Amino acid sequence: MTPANMEKRIVRYGDLVPCKTAFIDAHTPGSDQKENFTIIGGGVSESPDQHVHIRETPGFNIGAAGQPPKCRNSLHSHRTAEVFFVHKGRWRFFWGRYGTAGEVTLEEGDIFNIPTGIFRGFENIGTDYGMIMAILGGDDAGGGVVWAPQVIQDASEHGLVLGEDGKLYDTRKGQKLPAGVSPMPLLTEQQLANYPEVPVEEVVPAYVGRYNDLMALAANNPAKVIGEHGLLRDRPGFEVELITPTSLDEHRHSSDRHHVLMVHEGHWALSWDNGEKTLAPGDTCAIPPNLAYSLASSMTGTASLFRVINTDDAAGPTATELN
Repeated sequence: MTPANMEKRIVRYGDLVPCKTAFIDAHTPGSDQKENFTIIGGGVSESPDQHVHIRETPGFNIGAAGQPPKCRNSLHSHRTAEVFFVHKGRWRFFWGRYGTAGEVTLEEGDIFNIPTGIFRGFENIGTDYGMIMAILGGDDAGGGVVWAPQVIQDASEHGLVLGEDGKLYDTRKGQKLPAGVSPMPLLTEQQLANYPEVPVEEVVPAYVGRYNDLMALAANNPAKVIGEHGLLRDRPGFEVELITPTSLDEHRHSSDRHHVLMVHEGHWALSWDNGEKTLAPGDTCAIPPNLAYSLASSMTGTASLFRVINTDDAAGPTATELN
């Protein structure tokens, strides 16, 4: 692979293209300053304005959400994995039918494998613009987002209607649902009964990884963060590792799996037979199968990156039997 071809597989943090109309709450006060990014795969955006950086999917999608202070993402659910790690800022994650079942605060480097089948939202509670990076299970990311009924109702009061076709229509711009397309129906009370109110003491120990703990685990070998034998035990169709300079060896690594590198801290030298590239904080790199590569930190300070690897497990509900 030539350096030019590898560069096409790297999405630089400074080149990320935001979409401010990605979801149904784009006009709802308190959520109308969100920026959504689709890095690898089509993600779950409901807007045709969403820019996709790399369309090829390795069995999962990579995205990001950027929000100013006090901006929140409305309550929704996913049918496959939704994993976040905090790249910048301080964030409050909350869950439940009305967001009151539990909450947890995440700092930079912390990771949250949010269980499927519960409504969840998140809010930037820091003092600066914050960024969280996301991994979504499946090539089609579970087929989209399931919104809490009040989110759809609130959005309609501010001009946005979600059609059954999964697309947004902005009545402020004179848009109407096409003939034969009905509004997305609200979940019934019977359906809502299938979305549990999971207490915080069940969620945090099994699904939240603190950065300091991950760094300690990665002192000598890559830390298994998410996986069948990971710190956060799950089989979502991918595994997540944390890599630090001290957890690397000098040998080139090759695998028949897709590897996606997501840099959190430091600058990293990525090398292979035909070239070398430098990865900076916030960069995402898609390594194709069977390409032998090596990594080395080019800094003396703290450096870390998350490596996501596809598995043979089907994307689907959280594997609660492992916890």
